[in-house]
Amino acid sequence: MTADTHAVPPSGGFFSDAKVIGLIGIAHFFSHFYILLLPPLFPTLREQFGVSFLELGLIMTVFSGATATTQLPFGYLVDWFGARWILIGGLALEAAAFLFIGFGDSFWGLLALMAVAGVANGVYHPADYAILSASVSGPRMGRAFSLHTFAGFAGFAVAPPLVIFLSEMIGWRSALVVCGIAGLVTAAALLVSAQSLHTKQKPHEGAAKGAPDKASSRALLFSFPILMCLGFYTMTAMGSGGLNNFLVSALNLVHGTEIPVATGALTGYLIGTTIGILVGGVLADKTSNHNVIAAFCFFTTAIMIAMVASVDLPEPLLLASLTVQGIMHGMIMPSRDMIVRSVTPDGQYGKVFGFVTTGFSIGGIVAPMIFGFVLDEFAPELVFYAIAGFMFLSMFTVFTSARWRRLPQQGAA
Repeated sequence: MTADTHAVPPSGGFFSDAKVIGLIGIAHFFSHFYILLLPPLFPTLREQFGVSFLELGLIMTVFSGATATTQLPFGYLVDWFGARWILIGGLALEAAAFLFIGFGDSFWGLLALMAVAGVANGVYHPADYAILSASVSGPRMGRAFSLHTFAGFAGFAVAPPLVIFLSEMIGWRSALVVCGIAGLVTAAALLVSAQSLHTKQKPHEGAAKGAPDKASSRALLFSFPILMCLGFYTMTAMGSGGLNNFLVSALNLVHGTEIPVATGALTGYLIGTTIGILVGGVLADKTSNHNVIAAFCFFTTAIMIAMVASVDLPEPLLLASLTVQGIMHGMIMPSRDMIVRSVTPDGQYGKVFGFVTTGFSIGGIVAPMIFGFVLDEFAPELVFYAIAGFMFLSMFTVFTSARWRRLPQQGAA
């Protein structure tokens, strides 16, 4: 499905698009930045609050759980009230939560503030995608999604070294306060530029007045193509979660790869992913066959990761292989988002993206347990074959969602 099946977003030219993409990218940067802000400080927090690493892990579980359970409700609010104020409010609230963590002296206060931050973090995916879909011109939509994802990965990359540097310079409390203030300043910048962040009208505007049609919204979310998109996000999160968390350990156990070498291979994969995201954005704007791009990348990655399990590659080839796999994985992401957009009726981007992106949380919760169990109880090479299996399953979700992609529009007519 191409962009002409949707209402045409306001067209203000390159600079207008660049402004919107930049503002939303910065907001998404902080979303990911705050996710990884505390884990580098765990040794310090453990001593400061007298808690275990298990208890510190609990705060991240609470954060992730709060995000997972609020994305869909925020999606409905985005579609009904508009995205810009919800996004600005969510960023300000999350920034304030981390600022107050810097002043806190109680573990239970820390836990409560992380729950608040997790709720606030639930606004980004539904609000970001709704604004980009409504504000950026169609020919640049793929690159908009690409840069949006790239900005999030940049937030992941920046958070650990920056918070450690600041904590060594001014102390961990002041470091969190500074990071919180940075988010509040960004929220203020979004507030000043709010009129540039267009949003769709209420999906039921022009129809009979009254409450939204909950039955039709439920039917949309549980329609076959949207469920396949949810599966798409979940499978990709499972595969990438297996690689991110267990690649180093699995390489060491299967081939005796030294930890520094295996870590270098993982770094190559992550760098390749960031490159692939940018390349994938350009490709996504040049074709409407997003499912073909995604399927090719899934198939190639599945074959290559299975080869890593079966062949003890020399160090240069191992690094090259994982880097190429990262590029392929990154190239999938803009096409993935374009596929979701293609099966989503106008005015309902918030709830749909809020729903399907819960697949990130599902994969993030389930993958560590599955791969950890496999690594403990079975042959470690099965980790690689399981990742390849999730890649093949992802191919199925891509083609089935494309095959049925007209269904949501028909149901919403």
